[in-house]
Amino acid sequence: MRAVRVLKEVDLIAAEDTRHSGKLLAHFEIRKPLVSYHEFNEAKRTAELVQRLEHGASVAVITDAGMPSISDPGQRLVSAAVARGIPVQVVPGPSAVTMAVALAGFSSGRFLFHGFLPHKAGQRCRVLQSLAPLPYSLVFFESPFRTLASLQDMRDALGDRRAMVARELTKKFEEVLRGKLSELITQLGNRTIKGEVTVVVEGADQ
Repeated sequence: MRAVRVLKEVDLIAAEDTRHSGKLLAHFEIRKPLVSYHEFNEAKRTAELVQRLEHGASVAVITDAGMPSISDPGQRLVSAAVARGIPVQVVPGPSAVTMAVALAGFSSGRFLFHGFLPHKAGQRCRVLQSLAPLPYSLVFFESPFRTLASLQDMRDALGDRRAMVARELTKKFEEVLRGKLSELITQLGNRTIKGEVTVVVEGADQ
């Protein structure tokens, strides 16, 4: 309800996808100016939004189904606002990161969120090898088109550890698969993977 109140109070809403957010705002009868704020216009739009903020307007940034600034648009605007002494507040919302850590059932006291792995296999393997000795649960976002290849690289670089693949967390078609990396590769090998994917891999034994 705090999020609904904030959206009703601000002067302007910057949304990752105005089509999705428009439905949300209509549902709660929120009638505020709405502009797009996504990875392709973030640099240009940030300058415009900062100018509005400097003139006293209040702006809310919302993303489709995650947390602004956590592998979603928002970090650039927060940094620009902080640099100019403009107050920033966060209204906690759904985050696949913390949700995935809780669902995995591994050690949740310490975890490392890496975000997206590199697209290229060689770079991806080097990153995974650097993470292999860490005793923390490892959390990754992944494209559905690269999930299987990434799982195979994780098995090769990290060993056949326990892992969890979560698809569409916080959304309608949420799905969670658990098992060793080799088992998950087998389960997903003959499937078409859709939606946003979060992978959690158990940390190294110490």
